[in-house]
Amino acid sequence: MTAEEIGTGTVTALVADAVMAPSLHNAQPWRFQHLRGSGTLRLYADTSRALPRTDPEGRGLVVGCGAALFNLRVAAAATGLASDARVLPDPYDGALLAELPLRRAGRPDSALAALRGAIGRRHCSRLPYDDVGIPADVCGRLQDAARAEGARLLFPGAWHARLVLELTRDAEDAEAHDPELRAETARWTRAPHAEASDGVTAETFGPRQRLVTAPVRDFEAGRRTSGGVPASFERHPHIALLGTPGDGPADWLRAGQALERVLLRATAEGLVASLTTQPLEWPELRWEVRDPRSAMGYPQMVLRLGYGPEGAASPRRPVRDVLEETDRG
Repeated sequence: MTAEEIGTGTVTALVADAVMAPSLHNAQPWRFQHLRGSGTLRLYADTSRALPRTDPEGRGLVVGCGAALFNLRVAAAATGLASDARVLPDPYDGALLAELPLRRAGRPDSALAALRGAIGRRHCSRLPYDDVGIPADVCGRLQDAARAEGARLLFPGAWHARLVLELTRDAEDAEAHDPELRAETARWTRAPHAEASDGVTAETFGPRQRLVTAPVRDFEAGRRTSGGVPASFERHPHIALLGTPGDGPADWLRAGQALERVLLRATAEGLVASLTTQPLEWPELRWEVRDPRSAMGYPQMVLRLGYGPEGAASPRRPVRDVLEETDRG
């Protein structure tokens, strides 16, 4: 398959898988450009969809784009295409995060291709999970998934898990006293039954916690739009921390790809997951999330994993809104 033979239908299908990735407040801060002349698909950060108060450095934005890049690689491998991306290829264009050459691979990455079926089934579940353990071999495979993308996944011990929960509460309290941050969160939440292509819809909020035992963000933040009753969550949530050796844009992209690989692997293993960034959004709390005895580096994401209901899927922007076709290149 040559570059000229990669049709619009194939590119559209690749991007349709890419945009199923998670992102902060489901802002979906990405755009794609297909250079037909060179057979290249580019991934750009869409800074118009940034969250300047929640994510002032743009770290969360780039992590989300990294997750989309990983989905793109999975879809390419499943289509028989090369799955090796060039990350940050232009030092003069910070918005250009990656390029993926659209060419047939001599031997497609079968491990990546096997994850494509999980892309459509993966979404965050903010519902209560069963209070049961995750087998050690499953945890090991999730750690292998993170390691394959150059990141580390740590399952903290009891004291560290309690600390992460306490730091999440501290972050929620700080957010409650920050009107600009509350307003930004409100802009990305959607009312029940609203027609939306982005943001966090009321159907995905999950119930309020009767006793706060799990690190799940309260998107209603006192507004109580869903009208639901409080529920009991698992008393011993399974928390995992994803970290990278460094803390620059390349590391954030690496973290996003590792995050999505872990999430797709977890989905294939029958697990559900939700993501927590609140304690990472405050510099004074972020470093405390890290276990000083570990070698995980900089914490990039807090995951809650377990067995339980899948919950509702978040809306997605149509491919036509994020993909540009051009003859340049």
